[in-house]
Amino acid sequence: MTASTPVPDARTRLATAAVDAFAARGFHGTTTRDISTTAGMSPAALYVHHRSKEELLFELARVGHLRVLEMVRASIAPWSDPVEQLGQLVEDFVRDHAEEHTGARVINYELSALTAEHLAEIRAIRHDIDVVLRDVLERGVAAGVFTTPDVRMTALAILSLGIDVARWYRDEGRWAPDEVAAHYRLLALRMVGAA
Repeated sequence: MTASTPVPDARTRLATAAVDAFAARGFHGTTTRDISTTAGMSPAALYVHHRSKEELLFELARVGHLRVLEMVRASIAPWSDPVEQLGQLVEDFVRDHAEEHTGARVINYELSALTAEHLAEIRAIRHDIDVVLRDVLERGVAAGVFTTPDVRMTALAILSLGIDVARWYRDEGRWAPDEVAAHYRLLALRMVGAA
């Protein structure tokens, strides 16, 4: 690091190390020692900042899901047309899951390791994300620009497709995040019969 490069604080270093470790070994295959030593800290350092490995995963999931919720709200804000809103929401959601694929994979596919209370909190945020998309779809159906027999199932399908990008996307792969995002925009608009 150069003198002008700020050193990440301990919580940030632990979070980064946890994402990498959980992505490589899974939650149950990762020890607190793995996380702390990868962060360049003593084996017990995690407990200075988090009560448990599970609490650290919850914090990663909570922060990540809240960030995505704000992103999808911001995606639709500039538009009043449901077609533009859906297209932009899907592009931003998919691009984010490609660019942040490692963290997104952890916070979407390791949720079974959370306590019931923590899982309920994450599910509530996910519900809010779903509501943003469903509202766009319902307004599109009402305006006659979308056709779908089941808005809830369509929303679930669109979000599931976007989330799954984090599972298969790799930086060295064939497509750039913008290409994947543009293609998924097209797929989502076709799913709802948009012209």
